[in-house]
Amino acid sequence: MFQLFPRFVGCVLLSIAAVQESGVFADDRPNIVFVLTDDQAPTAAGFAGNTQLKTPHMDRLAREGAVLANSFVVTPVCSPSRASLVTSRYGSELGIVDWINPRAEPDHGLNPNTVTWMELLQDAGYATGLFGKWHLGTADRFHPTLHGYDTFMGIRTGGCPPKDPVLEIDGHDVKTSGFTVDLVTDHALQFLQEHQDKPFLLSLHYREPHAAWLPTRDEDWEPYRDLDPLLPEPDFPLLDVERVKKFTREYYASCASVDRNLGRVLEALDRLGLADRTVVVFTSDHGYHNGHHGLWYKGNAHWMLTELPPKKWEHIDRKRRPNLFDQALRVPTVVRWPNEIAAGTLVEQTVSNLDWYPTLLEMVGVELPEEITVRGRSVLPLLASEPKEWDNTFYAEYSMRHGAKVDMRCWRTPEWKLMIDFAHEGRRELYHLADDPAEAHNLIDSDDPEAIRVQREFEAEIRKRLAEIRDPQLTDVWMTGVE
Repeated sequence: MFQLFPRFVGCVLLSIAAVQESGVFADDRPNIVFVLTDDQAPTAAGFAGNTQLKTPHMDRLAREGAVLANSFVVTPVCSPSRASLVTSRYGSELGIVDWINPRAEPDHGLNPNTVTWMELLQDAGYATGLFGKWHLGTADRFHPTLHGYDTFMGIRTGGCPPKDPVLEIDGHDVKTSGFTVDLVTDHALQFLQEHQDKPFLLSLHYREPHAAWLPTRDEDWEPYRDLDPLLPEPDFPLLDVERVKKFTREYYASCASVDRNLGRVLEALDRLGLADRTVVVFTSDHGYHNGHHGLWYKGNAHWMLTELPPKKWEHIDRKRRPNLFDQALRVPTVVRWPNEIAAGTLVEQTVSNLDWYPTLLEMVGVELPEEITVRGRSVLPLLASEPKEWDNTFYAEYSMRHGAKVDMRCWRTPEWKLMIDFAHEGRRELYHLADDPAEAHNLIDSDDPEAIRVQREFEAEIRKRLAEIRDPQLTDVWMTGVE
């Protein structure tokens, strides 16, 4: 049995003082419902333009709130992305660069001394609960209740079966009966019921649509059982079309199960009279390939081909295609805050999961303690449609350690994108996103003067960022070429 208790108390007085100074008190601070899915492609929602996947409740949020059309994560796999979400730091700064393998890495997790935004909300008087997936360490010293949650129910690991899982409930591992997505939602709704009279943070972190996708409820599976899915690149050379279609049908069913349960949460907010004073965020821990580039999966993607390509790079298995494509980094994101964010708002500026930390603190009126470093910036002015100059450059990283060894870093603007794998000399990719948003044509060897200039300038920007965050994965290259 694990003893449940909050850890961080050092910022209690500071946080409360900040709230009082700002003039925001408990009775008028907004509640927060933060819904985080696992492995949701940027195209896996109706509001994102998918005409075959039905997501009425995600679409409702999009109609009633703001869609962040260029929302990215800074690492395209679970654990480092989640670490960046809760700390506003890069995974390389935290020592979490790939997904945490609970069997091989039982002592690996998020340092308990790292102050999360959940802790600051907890210290400011919010009731806090996490329901679903953690994946930031399985040992007791990494427990969610030591990182700002009063209550935790779900899985500390990266995955569990979609039906009849073993879940941690009240500090005990319990063999449950039912669909995981429904069970997690059941407990989240109970939390809403119990804490409706005080400000609360409800983090609802679904394992879905992570594989395995089936089984789901019949109502989630039936619309897709016989679907002939549209594929993003059906003519990709050697694409295993039938396998991609099979996986897509199952994947859509899992997405539908998330949407159905999101509807349950929205209905509860309406029924309890909480909707008008609750911020609802819907996003994902990273994107996903559904046949894009001939791939399946995320940053550590697998080829979905009838014949694997020959081995080209040392430390990269033939079946793998490590990447920092937009399809793996971009996530469907919606924010609803009635009376504060206009319905139908479209935010086209580039934002990232680093930005949630300062954004949520600003929403609830808690100032960031000076001693805490965050890499993100508040997007609240964008959500409020306030004129503001905005830097749309974006930096991402992925040091893959399971299944391959790569040290990829990228610099992106709305027009261009450069990816460098520092673990493999010559493994570079340059895309002109303005003309090639699908990242189909690598211009790294182009003799075009503009492409040459961009490559040189973007590499300098990457090396500057390596030096700025003192990336420990790349200590041998971080200062090379930095002026």
